[in-house]
Amino acid sequence: MKYLGLAYFTPEKFAAMTPDEIKALVSQCPALDEKMRATGKVVVSASLGDLENWKTLRPLGGTTRVTDGPYTEAKEVVGGMFIIEAASPDEAVRIASMHPAATLGEEGGWAVELIPLDFYLAP
Repeated sequence: MKYLGLAYFTPEKFAAMTPDEIKALVSQCPALDEKMRATGKVVVSASLGDLENWKTLRPLGGTTRVTDGPYTEAKEVVGGMFIIEAASPDEAVRIASMHPAATLGEEGGWAVELIPLDFYLAP
């Protein structure tokens, strides 16, 4: 089974941190990312681009409305994603718990949401 992990952060909390605090926090991420990839179960892992370049698409009156985004209704914003392939939900949780957003960054409002996927690969 494949699982999507969404790594969240809270922009307001990051804005309250000093540049040195952010640097100290983020500098710990590569080692944790590598530990997670070393399981051999990570299919995809990526940080997402700067928020200023995001777009939000919504249906409106039979057309698609495009706005600068991420403006879905949430306090947290998705800052990264990963897909793992695990034999069980417990294994998926064990691997996802290695992600930096699951182990660091409480002061930045980090969190991981782990979602089972019904996976479809286009031919």
